[in-house]
Amino acid sequence: MGRHGWDSDTRRWRLTALLGVGAAVLALAVTLFGTLSGGPSTAGTTRDGDKVHGTPAGPGAKPEPYVGWGFTHTQYSADEGAGAATARVRRLLGQDAGLAQNQHIMGWGADNPEPVAGHYDFGALDRRVDFMRASGGAPVITLCCSPDWMKGGKAGVGNTNWSQAALETAPTPDHYQDFAALAATVARRYPDVKHFIVWNEFKGFWNDAGSRWDYEGYTRMYNLVYRALKKVGKDIMVGGPYLVMDSVDPRDQNASTALKGPWGAMDRRVLDAFSYWNAHKAGADFTVVDGSSYTHDDDLLPDEFAATDKLTAVSEWVRRQTHDLPLWWAEYYVEPGDGNGNRTGWSEPHRLAVQATGMISMVRGGADSGFYWNPEDRRGTDCPGCLWTPTDSASGGTPLPMYDLVSRFAKAFPPKTAYQNVSVAADDAPNVRVLATARTALVVNTLDRTISAQVDGKRFDMRPYEVRWLDR
Repeated sequence: MGRHGWDSDTRRWRLTALLGVGAAVLALAVTLFGTLSGGPSTAGTTRDGDKVHGTPAGPGAKPEPYVGWGFTHTQYSADEGAGAATARVRRLLGQDAGLAQNQHIMGWGADNPEPVAGHYDFGALDRRVDFMRASGGAPVITLCCSPDWMKGGKAGVGNTNWSQAALETAPTPDHYQDFAALAATVARRYPDVKHFIVWNEFKGFWNDAGSRWDYEGYTRMYNLVYRALKKVGKDIMVGGPYLVMDSVDPRDQNASTALKGPWGAMDRRVLDAFSYWNAHKAGADFTVVDGSSYTHDDDLLPDEFAATDKLTAVSEWVRRQTHDLPLWWAEYYVEPGDGNGNRTGWSEPHRLAVQATGMISMVRGGADSGFYWNPEDRRGTDCPGCLWTPTDSASGGTPLPMYDLVSRFAKAFPPKTAYQNVSVAADDAPNVRVLATARTALVVNTLDRTISAQVDGKRFDMRPYEVRWLDR
């Protein structure tokens, strides 16, 4: 929980820009009237939230329960900034058409979509969806988080509590149906979005009294959302439960004896929550999890590369439980963060090598879709782990090494890929990780020194932490 961090600036109200000066004055009058009359302000909202927005992409092939590899838009992305920079990212993504893109409906760049029951503000989400459409991305929407009035907060434009604690509060049970209705509204507004993830990391579903997850509550809400979306369109693909697959020290009192390895042991409470959802769900077209290679205490066991074997083990376990439903990793982390959730301690070659190894590990476990959590900065030129430089200036929006890894991985290893074994010299096997098809091989040097490796019958030198692509 709380691995993403939060900045209240995300809400970024833009009444003047959206409505014009005259409309802003009218909105202010409406707000004052609402205040004087005692009702919540609905300034700038609309009642027809389910009206189709913009120009949806034309009907394509029947949607499949997978989208491949891509990324999640976070608080700052390329839908805003200097025109030259945002256009540069759109062109970049357009060259990699089909790269999956995920966006939440509230938070991480999106405003409160329903500040008052039945009154909608989709301006920010519209902008993100427009960007995904323009850049050719396979769009995915995560149905999180929920308006304040659904979770005991105050309704009204301008009343949204953007603190992390408030954002990560789940709807109260009496509002589960309201949240399902909002999900259906979103689906009708963007008919070209065919893949929906229900909620994020069980936020707000922790049972303090029982020291366990409130999986009953989450599953009730999930089932209502699932049914609501299927009523909008039977071809809509829905998945959950987006649990954080936390692992712990094997000596921890909550350590599982059923799923463990040199990387640690799974927290049995997470497995209990997943098992309940899996047994009581109304249905699912795909399964979604998230997690890190390191333990809850940020231990990389036995080291940062071998720790990624956890991603393989968890993937295999989930596939067994769901009888091989397509598996998505909504988030995956291989570098522990600091106290503020920033992951900036490694060099970029080190980061790329472990990241590539983690992606290989997920594939080996049976995952075929995943989203890199893009830690984009608002401004500047230095952006560790980001996909592109910040778009605040005309020179921004240039691709960074992580973009090359994610985009090439998505192209080389799409869903339903047939993988092949390749030969690796015995002496080199402990030092390299390899993933290959009949056409391509991805090779990673896991050492912080130059090595000479023999892979697929070819011998070549590899720089420290080098990630190399081979044509076969």
